[in-house]
Amino acid sequence: MKAHTSHMPSRRKFLKDSAVLMGGLVIGFYLPIKGGRALAAEGAGAPAQVYPPNAFIRIAPDDTITIVVNKSEMGQGVYTSLPMLIAEELEADWTRIRVESAPVAKVYNHTGFGMQLTGGSSSVPSSWDQLRRVGASARILLVRAAAAQWGVPEAECHAENSRVVHARSGQSLNFGVLADAANKLTLPQDVTLKSPGDFKLIGKPVKRLDTPEKINGRAQFGLDVYLPEMLTVLVARSPVFGGKVRRFDATEARKVPGVQGVYEVPTGVAVAASGFWPAKTARELLEIEWDEGPGATLSTANMREQYQELARKPGLTARKDGDAGSALKGARKSVSAEYEVPYLAHATMEPLNVVVDLKPDHCAIWTGTQSQTLDHAMAAKTAGLQPEQVEIHTTYLGGGFGRRANPRSDFVIEAVQVAKVIGKPIKVVWSREDDTRGGYYRPMWVDHIETAIGNDGKPVAWKHTIVGQSIVADTPFESFLTKDGIDATSVEGAATMPYAIPNLEVGLHSPKNPVTVQWWRSVGHSHTAFVVETMMDELAHLAGQDEVHYRLALLDKFPRHAGVLKLAAEKAGWGKKTLPAGHAYGVAVHQSFDSYVAEIAEVSVENGKIRVHRVVCAVDCGMVVNPDGVRQQIESAVVYGLSAALRGEITLEKGRVVQSNFHDYTPLRFSEMPQIDVHIVASEAPPTGIGEPGTPPIAPAVANAVFKLTGKRLRSMPFDHATLV
Repeated sequence: MKAHTSHMPSRRKFLKDSAVLMGGLVIGFYLPIKGGRALAAEGAGAPAQVYPPNAFIRIAPDDTITIVVNKSEMGQGVYTSLPMLIAEELEADWTRIRVESAPVAKVYNHTGFGMQLTGGSSSVPSSWDQLRRVGASARILLVRAAAAQWGVPEAECHAENSRVVHARSGQSLNFGVLADAANKLTLPQDVTLKSPGDFKLIGKPVKRLDTPEKINGRAQFGLDVYLPEMLTVLVARSPVFGGKVRRFDATEARKVPGVQGVYEVPTGVAVAASGFWPAKTARELLEIEWDEGPGATLSTANMREQYQELARKPGLTARKDGDAGSALKGARKSVSAEYEVPYLAHATMEPLNVVVDLKPDHCAIWTGTQSQTLDHAMAAKTAGLQPEQVEIHTTYLGGGFGRRANPRSDFVIEAVQVAKVIGKPIKVVWSREDDTRGGYYRPMWVDHIETAIGNDGKPVAWKHTIVGQSIVADTPFESFLTKDGIDATSVEGAATMPYAIPNLEVGLHSPKNPVTVQWWRSVGHSHTAFVVETMMDELAHLAGQDEVHYRLALLDKFPRHAGVLKLAAEKAGWGKKTLPAGHAYGVAVHQSFDSYVAEIAEVSVENGKIRVHRVVCAVDCGMVVNPDGVRQQIESAVVYGLSAALRGEITLEKGRVVQSNFHDYTPLRFSEMPQIDVHIVASEAPPTGIGEPGTPPIAPAVANAVFKLTGKRLRSMPFDHATLV
C-alpha cells in the first residue's frame, strides 16, 4: 500500500526496510474462522493462508518486541489480550512487549469478517488461533536461527523468556540478536500450538499495557491529534433527520475572532476556526433556514402508535415451531403483554472526531474507528483518490459501543467532504450535543407476546411479534445478515431462545423512517433479552414456581445456560441468603456472541426509585485469556446496560431529538454503582465474546426484582418513568 506517492515509499517496502534497519522480525498470518457473526465475506471459508513476513511482530536489537494489533482499543483491553496470545507461543519476556495500532491492509483483516473491523465481541475469538500461530512460527524461526549458529540440532534448543537456550552447552542468545537471521528463513507451514496445561501467560491475570500511558497522558486519542496549520471545524447539521440547508447567513459568525471561514457542505454548514471554542461560538451565530423534509413530522408518540398497531399483526416469520395459535386457545392459563424500549445513544466518553490532511495525491486520516476497511474505502471514494493514496491512523477510542463501526462511514465521509472544501488540514469535532443528537441509535422496539402454560406449569405456547427498524438495511452488511426479509440482528435472542417450548412463533416487522440506526452494545440482544427474560419470570410466577428452578427445568438441552444459572444462584445464595428488609433478588440468563451469562440483581425501591445494590454474574466464555479483562468487561457491560435500563432514552418531538447532553441522557453515577461479583466458569472450549454479553441480562434481572418488591411488571424502559410508590 502506498502513502503520499509523490515522496513516500510503499507500505510493503517500508515494512521490509524498517525490519532490516531495526534488525527486526516481522511475521503475519491470515486464518479464516467460522461461527458467531463470522459470516461469508472476503476470505471467509478460504483455505488457511500463510503470509510472507510483513505484519504482526517486530523484534528489535534491544529485545523490545513490538506487536502490531489489528483491532481497535476502545477500553476493552485488546492491546493486552491479543499480545498475550502471541507472547505465550513466542515464549517472550512480557516486560519487553510494546504495542502499535495496525495500518489498513488486507493482512490485518478480521479472520471471520474478511475486513478490518472491531466488533461483535469477536476480537479474541477471531484471533485465538491466528495470533498463537504467529507467535509459534516466530519462535520456531528464532530457534532454527540459533541452532544453525551453534551447529546443533533444533530439537536440543528451546525458547524461554525472550531467549533461545541450548541446555547441553549452556549457551543462550537473546531474540534481538537472532532476529536478523530468523528473518531470512522460510516460514514454517505447520506449527504445533501449546496445550492449555502448558500455558504460562494465558489464563493468568495480567495488568493492561495501555493503562500507564492513559494515566500519564501519553495515550493519543483522536482529540489529541494536532497538525501544523490545522483548523478546528464544527458542522451545523439539520435538526431533523434527512433535512437539508435551504439558505444561510454567516455574517455574525464570521466576526468571531479566530474564525477562518464558513462553508456549506453536504451535511450542513461547516465553521472553521483556530480552535474549538471560536468554532462553537460562531456556529451558534449562524442563521440557517432548513428544508426539513418529511422527517419533521416524526415523534416518539406517533411511532409508538404505529409500532403497537404493527405488533398486533402477523409479521415475517423468523421462527415457527408447532402451532402457537392453536396451543394458546386450549391452554390452562395464559398471559399477554406489550413491551417498549426506546432509541438509545451510544454516549461514548469521547465524542466523534476526525483529523484529515488532504492533498491532491494523498489523504491521511486520524480517528478512533472500529471499521478501518469501510472507512478507508469510503474516504478514498469521497476524496477522489485511489485506495493506496489514503491512510488511516487508528487512535485510541474513548469508547465505541458500535458507533465507531458505522456501516455508512458517516463521520469519516463528512470529515473528508469538509477537507475538500476548506483545503487545509482540519479536525472535525462533534460536541456532546452533536453526538447525542446525531443519530445512528439503537432502534426503538415494540414487542407483543402471547404465552400460555399447561397443567404442569410449563409453557406450551409462545407467540412473539417484534417491531423495529433494521440496522443493516441499505448497508454493505444487508446481503449476508438478512434472509427472506428478516434482519438476523433484529430477532437474535428471541428467535434463538433456548427454552423448551413446543409451540413457538417469532415474527418481525421492519418499518422504515428517517431516523438513522445501527448496532449498539449487544445489538438485538439488548432488547430481546429484556422481553424474553421478564416474560419467562412472569410464567414462573403464573405457575407458582421458583424462577431459577423454572428456567432450569426448560434448559435440559442447554447445559451451558444451566451451568451459569446454577453458578450465579449458588454464589448469590439464591433461596438461602436472607436479604435486608426491602431488598429482593431478580434473575436473568442469556446467551449472546456465543457466551453465556446469568445475572442476579439485588434491588430495593426507595421513595419510588430503583436502587441496585449488588449484581452477581456468572459467565461462560470458553477459555479465558486475561481473567482481569473478563471481569472488567462484565462490570462495564452491567453498568452500561443498567444506565440504559434506568434512564436511557432518545425521544423525538416534531422531528427533533429532545435529549442533548448528560444532564438529560444520564449515565449511572459513581454513587449509584452496585457491587458487581463476577464468577468465571472454568473451560477449555475456544474463547467466545465477552465485550457485550454482560449487557442483556441486567435489565430483566432488575425488572424481575422490582416485581417481587412492588407486584408491578416493568414492560417498558427506562424504568425511572415507572410509578413505583
